[in-house]
Amino acid sequence: MTQRPTAFVNARLVDPASGWDGPGALLIRDGKIADVAQGGDLGTLSADIDVIDARGAMLAPGLVDIRVKTGEPGAETKETLKSAALAAAAGGVTYIVLQPDTDPVNDEASVVDFILRRTRDIELVHVYPAGAATKGCKGERMAEIGLMREAGCLYVTDADRPIVNSKVMQRVLAYAKSFDTLVAHRPADPWLSAGAVATASEFAGRMGLSSVPPIAEKIMLERDLALVELTGARFLVDQITTACALESLARGKAKGLPVTATTSINHLSFNEIDIGDYRTFLKFDPPVRGEDDRQATIEALASGLIDIVVSAHAPAPAEDKRLPYDEAAPGAVGLQTLLPALLAFHHDGRIPLVDLMRTVTSRPAELLGLAAGRLAKGAPADLVLCDLNAPIVVDLDKLKSKSRNSPFDGRRLFGEVQMTIVDGRVVYRV
Repeated sequence: MTQRPTAFVNARLVDPASGWDGPGALLIRDGKIADVAQGGDLGTLSADIDVIDARGAMLAPGLVDIRVKTGEPGAETKETLKSAALAAAAGGVTYIVLQPDTDPVNDEASVVDFILRRTRDIELVHVYPAGAATKGCKGERMAEIGLMREAGCLYVTDADRPIVNSKVMQRVLAYAKSFDTLVAHRPADPWLSAGAVATASEFAGRMGLSSVPPIAEKIMLERDLALVELTGARFLVDQITTACALESLARGKAKGLPVTATTSINHLSFNEIDIGDYRTFLKFDPPVRGEDDRQATIEALASGLIDIVVSAHAPAPAEDKRLPYDEAAPGAVGLQTLLPALLAFHHDGRIPLVDLMRTVTSRPAELLGLAAGRLAKGAPADLVLCDLNAPIVVDLDKLKSKSRNSPFDGRRLFGEVQMTIVDGRVVYRV
């Protein structure tokens, strides 16, 4: 069935790629953006065009979330590809990149192909896999990075597991460079981090929680930056969360190393005090940090030192979360709450809206070579319409994910997603 052309009028266009944040209108035709009017309108529209009055709501590129876990394949009770796609659509996320630590691990081209075929059948948001950097994500033998790249994976990573062996990491970086493949890696010293569920502090000591000093993040990052300098490979710091590691990142970028960094919306939004009475929905990996680290991370995001914000979507059912804090599974769902949680920094006046949106649209799209993240003629019509000032209260029962482990449960946020469009199709509407 042929899609009718659609025009959005009276919108607040936010296009981070061009830096525009102001009134405007936009026309969609045949799944592409056919026209954009920044600061004006589209003129006289023909009768065959459906007109949507945005009433001042923000019209922006759909979000690109490059760190998402599902349970498929292998643990579909946690999350399926379809339920993750539904959650993404409800959150204004039009592109998601899946982590490889599934069962089986996505460490060969056949698994990449399976995921791509499954997601095409679902026909909701765009879904791409990340491939494993090592076989089984065990950090021992390098995976077939070239074949996975040809099959369609966007980058390689061992997800939550640091590659301890420096020789293996060097080989991964050198081999990935020959295919111009991005390598993502979690900066966490494995010995200092072993068994830790909290950040070392007076609070963790008082709560009796096994902890890791923030320096563990810096130690591993310093090693990784040295290997990046040696190999010249493109490198993604997977969730930087501490002030001391940010100092290392700044030095690496100042040297001109091809390094990009992410942080999670969870570490921007919460500190260790939020754990309260052992709230396991606040158990993350890396663990939630102190307020000084959180503020340093926000400042790094505002300055551009941190490039990208991710949801770090990690579903865990109630039976894995409602346990003693030490035993509970880490992680939180975040696809549906990423945008309103991020908008808190706009409403607080901490970071301009266009800069905030850049971290979840054009920057991740450019990093991964996607045609997304911009409002321009010929670009894919992947869009989110969001009422920036509409209040929402996060209700677990209204989340689309199969698992409901959201740390934002009961929190009042501002920014209701009214519509999500993928390739010109409405995949979510209030």
